[in-house]
Amino acid sequence: MRFFRSYIEISNICNLQCSFCPEVERPKKVLDAKTFESILIQVLPYSEQICLHLMGEPLSHPEFKNILEICDKHGAQIHLTTNGTLLNKYGFETFYGSKSLRQINFSLHSFKDNFPDRDFSGYLFDILEFSKQALEAKPELYINYRLWNLPDPTLIQLENKDIIDEVCNFFSIPINERVDVGFKKSKNITGRIYFHFDTRFRWPSMEDPHRANKGFCHGLSQQIGIHADGSVVPCCLDKEAVINLGNIFEKSFQEILEGERAQKMIKGFQKRELVEELCQKCTYITRFDKKTLDLRK
Repeated sequence: MRFFRSYIEISNICNLQCSFCPEVERPKKVLDAKTFESILIQVLPYSEQICLHLMGEPLSHPEFKNILEICDKHGAQIHLTTNGTLLNKYGFETFYGSKSLRQINFSLHSFKDNFPDRDFSGYLFDILEFSKQALEAKPELYINYRLWNLPDPTLIQLENKDIIDEVCNFFSIPINERVDVGFKKSKNITGRIYFHFDTRFRWPSMEDPHRANKGFCHGLSQQIGIHADGSVVPCCLDKEAVINLGNIFEKSFQEILEGERAQKMIKGFQKRELVEELCQKCTYITRFDKKTLDLRK
């Protein structure tokens, strides 16, 4: 078993509270660098890529530089998702100098969501300047400007027009603002810098109504997550560890994957059966297999 992406939540604490990202109900937790390394060593043989979040803002971690150095030491391929507000807390060379850092996703929609009446140009300029320097210092680094706030999958980017215009003016490159995220989510800006668009989605909750017993998800086949408290979950949307497959501080990662609950889920997805109640209530799951929309009981 090998996952395309494994999420290791180095902290569930964020410096913002976005409307599209529900508040974490679990106790606040930060992984120290030594504990992170012990998890990474177990997870890395099963993973192509490591994401340094599940919830929380990774750049707020007090040992973030040490975390990157540990990833470099073990040859991990790191995907970093950040709101970008703490980018200047570190010298840009922190990111350019990391051998493990493969991609950075900047959630540009987060600033206006938290500060609708504030000028975003200073915030955006820091990210754009970082990206410009990355084209020279680390051209192999992928940079995504995420705008995951669309109310509809096919439209002109009206609410993002000011951000798009500023990015295009900075790089002196025109971009077609129309997008169909059901067909293609990314638009190249220059080099390995992209806009990445998507619609808003609903985080699954046990309070949601039952949706379906049939369906398919990439949880436990393409992805897996480890919360900062050690709880292992099948996907990055299980923010409260409702589907707790086991704790990596109490059992080995391999034991958890071979455990009864994980194996039932894997076999269920193979037969397009949703064995977990949270999965039966999840609406995001329809993005993986539209054929399951009408398979209801």
